[in-house]
Amino acid sequence: MADSRETLTKKAFVTGYPIKHSRSPLIHNFWLNHFQIDGLYEAVEKSPEDFTSFLGSLKQKDAPYVGGNVTIPHKESAYRLADKPDELAEELGAANTIWIEDGVLHATNTDGFGFVANLDDKQPGWEKTDKALVLGAGGASRAVIQALRNRGISEIHVVNRTVERAQELADRFGSNVYAHSLDALGEVLKGCGLFVNTTSLGMDGAEAPFIDFSPLSKNAVVTDIVYVPLQTPIMAMAEQQGFVTVDGLGMLLHQARPGFEKWFGQKPDVTPALRAMIVADMDRHA
Repeated sequence: MADSRETLTKKAFVTGYPIKHSRSPLIHNFWLNHFQIDGLYEAVEKSPEDFTSFLGSLKQKDAPYVGGNVTIPHKESAYRLADKPDELAEELGAANTIWIEDGVLHATNTDGFGFVANLDDKQPGWEKTDKALVLGAGGASRAVIQALRNRGISEIHVVNRTVERAQELADRFGSNVYAHSLDALGEVLKGCGLFVNTTSLGMDGAEAPFIDFSPLSKNAVVTDIVYVPLQTPIMAMAEQQGFVTVDGLGMLLHQARPGFEKWFGQKPDVTPALRAMIVADMDRHA
């Protein structure tokens, strides 16, 4: 009996709660079409109560999926439940990409890869600085700090409203990470070659308090991991003050690449056509 299309189709997923607004299916299905792969990538909403059993089902021989992405609020659970989390996921305590090999659930975190790949793409040479400032100490900042440290940035300063949370990250990521309260922002900005906003300031059109970026080094880059709106208030402030900026959309696009290669066997690129498609979708839902 000939195999049906269903048995031939490789399937991957993104899961979260809620998940309906995820743009990951647009990204991965764009690449599947580009490579003419008989595959499908779909959104699968799972509540925290159902997540453990869902991951367990992936290890069954008749499981429909080869792997997938994991987003809020499941990243920490994905790490804990994986059979073989890699070193990145171990240190972060969170995973966003999982796959099955011989019935074993593997996990990694590609957020840091996406962050630095976006900067490499949009502003080559950004890493030629000794000092970076990360605003915010939430979950998103972990992958950014890890990636900056692994890239060789010798001083990483974490500024947060609650200094204790910044100190937790300094303790986690090593002696070249320093914690500061928000009151110290102006002082810590001095000589930084990279400013990264990992907070929700300015998300979805909300206002953000004014930041004087003038203490930054002359060729500093300002980036925001928020990408809705594409130009955030923090980026607008930096541009008005004469600094180069990199938006956060590329981080979303680049973090998807390692998973696609793992599941579907092809190494995709972030192209202008892909970016334009996602921007058009953002405009439709603005």
